[in-house]
Amino acid sequence: MWAQLTKMRLKTEKEQDISGLFKQHLEEIQAYEQPDSGLLRTMAMQDQNDPSQFYVLIVFESEEKARAREQDPRRQEGQKSAQAGWAEIIDGPVEFVDLSVVQDVSA
Repeated sequence: MWAQLTKMRLKTEKEQDISGLFKQHLEEIQAYEQPDSGLLRTMAMQDQNDPSQFYVLIVFESEEKARAREQDPRRQEGQKSAQAGWAEIIDGPVEFVDLSVVQDVSA
């Protein structure tokens, strides 16, 4: 497995409705997601001590599948729309951290 953590700062006026905004954008992304993308899980998290700080953890079967998904032409049009939506709520640059999953334990 492979994961990517995205860290972003939300515009102050968007902090209160982050759950609804994320749900809307996630539905847009799911609409153009391909069944063979290797995507396993997406988690959205908000910092309890700094509500403007927001994280998204995306887990894939492998890094190869994730990188192929990034280049998949079937996603290109939907991706443009989603990026425009995110641009409305994000303040500043987005940070990406690539992670090798060492262990995954579910309760």
